Amino acid sequence: MGSLPPALAGAYRGGHQSPLSGLSQLATSLHQPTRQAASVLKIIGYPDRYSVAPGETIAFKLSVEEGDWFDARLVRVVHGDCNPEGPGLKFTHIPTAIDGRHSGWRQRSMPAPSWWSIPCRRLAKGAFTFFAMIWPTRPKLADQTILAQWDPRRQAGFRVGLSEGGRLSVTLGDGAGAAATVTTDQAMLERQWYFIRVAIDPASRRVILDQRPLQPYAQTADAGQFSGVVATAPGAVDGPLYLAGCPETDGSVGRHFDGKIDGPMLLAGIHPAEGHHALLRDPPDATLAASIIARWDFTREIPAARIIDTGPGGHHGRLVHLPARGMKGWNWTGEEHSWTRKPEHYGAIHFHSDDLYDAGWQTSVALTIPEDLRSGPYALHVSCGESDETATREDYLAFFVRPPRLPAKRRNRPPVLLLAPTCSYMAYANHAEHITARLAERQMGRLLTFGHADLWMYDHPEIGASLYDSHADGSGICYSSRLRPNLNMSPRYHSWLGGHGSGLYQYNADTHLFDWLDHQGVDYDVITDEDLHEEGFEFLRDYRVIITGSHPEYHSTPMWDAMKAWIDGGGRLMYMGGNGWYWRIAFHPELPGVIEVRRAEDGIRTWAAEPGEYYHSFTGEYGGIWRRIGRAPNVICGVGFIAQGFDVSSFIAADPMRRTRALPSSSRG
Repeated sequence: MGSLPPALAGAYRGGHQSPLSGLSQLATSLHQPTRQAASVLKIIGYPDRYSVAPGETIAFKLSVEEGDWFDARLVRVVHGDCNPEGPGLKFTHIPTAIDGRHSGWRQRSMPAPSWWSIPCRRLAKGAFTFFAMIWPTRPKLADQTILAQWDPRRQAGFRVGLSEGGRLSVTLGDGAGAAATVTTDQAMLERQWYFIRVAIDPASRRVILDQRPLQPYAQTADAGQFSGVVATAPGAVDGPLYLAGCPETDGSVGRHFDGKIDGPMLLAGIHPAEGHHALLRDPPDATLAASIIARWDFTREIPAARIIDTGPGGHHGRLVHLPARGMKGWNWTGEEHSWTRKPEHYGAIHFHSDDLYDAGWQTSVALTIPEDLRSGPYALHVSCGESDETATREDYLAFFVRPPRLPAKRRNRPPVLLLAPTCSYMAYANHAEHITARLAERQMGRLLTFGHADLWMYDHPEIGASLYDSHADGSGICYSSRLRPNLNMSPRYHSWLGGHGSGLYQYNADTHLFDWLDHQGVDYDVITDEDLHEEGFEFLRDYRVIITGSHPEYHSTPMWDAMKAWIDGGGRLMYMGGNGWYWRIAFHPELPGVIEVRRAEDGIRTWAAEPGEYYHSFTGEYGGIWRRIGRAPNVICGVGFIAQGFDVSSFIAADPMRRTRALPSSSRG
């Protein structure tokens, strides 16, 4: 494809641009007027899990972009490398009830990014005041919502937000066609804390807006006010209250806020700014406390997806799509870096307009795994027609069949276990650096080519990016989920990070290992990283040999502990990869299929966590690389990772004089 197009000149994350910003421009520049990038994949999807046991049911979520049908069949994945100079593609068809033609449809767009809702009804029935601290990360973006109780069909209620340029604003709608918006007279700065006050009296139509920087700067006018009577009073809305998003007429939630929100509270009546200060004291002002309708404390239950109201009404809420928690708040001083030890300094939630946890697609087809199906790598092969150079009309949705879940059914298993590095697959899901990072071609030492999956991904950033990419506001992506399409976890995928020719990396590189085991006649079981995290050492106990995949980079503490205990007990580890046991991760304690990384202090990083935000929100553990925690990868696999290059991977050749010559190697941090 040649050098990066000019359209991507500003896409580098250092400029706080989206990891996928400019990608639609790229797809347009590459393909207009002959076709749009959105059309190159005609069928995509994902399984509801990466690991399934015999007797269990796995569901597949498919979006058919062309036609109203698809064919499906179960295959065992043996070799996924398309390179004609190699063994070629190898899939073994496994006849099951899923074989045949099924109804297909285009799934709805991905649901809205992160927000928060409270299932309340007319929370504020008269005059009210809203207090909060906010840290906007994209203040120049227009029409962002901070708080709303809004009926989009009737255009009724109120919506507090940021107008274009970063001015605090409020919109009032009476439900009869009239609406009014007012703003403060100054704009906020990016990544600065502000106290905001919004007071609304529906009876008198009086509105007060107040924004004050917590750190004023000389020659900078970013404090803003508005006070006056507006032409429209807010109509009553019998619906939920939203934070960081607003309901739309199509049933989605839009107009999202990018940035942090800390300590929002709602009071009955009109209150001055000093009232907020009085409520922050310990103990709070008793008179003002009687006016509290709701006081949401984001320092409570940080690992959870719930929001706790400490006010008298108990108006608890739920977070959607996992905005980042365990984030330092407006009052963080640096005296403590762990939210578990000083939670009152970590009352902020960082919302992003491109967060995604669960794509929420409907199930297209499901399969109950036969009791006698061998453990191993499998895929649902789906197609909706013949592929050609203009479009791909088939896909392989990869997953693994593990041994039976009940220990009593796991007797007489093979002595060899393959640990599928699914945490690495999740970490690199929809990895987009080959477009967003400058000098990617120079780093790789060759021109980078893009397949249909890459082009589709560029035009559809709503499927979510990898843990190596950044959010639209420039902050690093620290959560990754498997409940969405993962376009590079598939046979046939040609990765920009792979070597010349086959472009092998992650899952498709691991298919060479599947083929080798089959060719050698080795009977083996497969489990995933998630299985090991959940079931630990007891799952490994009876295996004599464990084989890793090609890139076992990401491990949780339970995974590390289980593997170390197994090795110490005499287990034989075949380390078949590079960059192993590098990053420490955490799994969510309640939500399935999502991992967290905090890129702290050290290691090869495409983004770095903010000081004070090095601890996992899911577990409270210190994040970063395992070596920094005193557990070098050498302890597990004998060698460690200290540097990387993307040249040619090879063996070590010995000359007749028994001197060794190390050829260049390749790995990824």
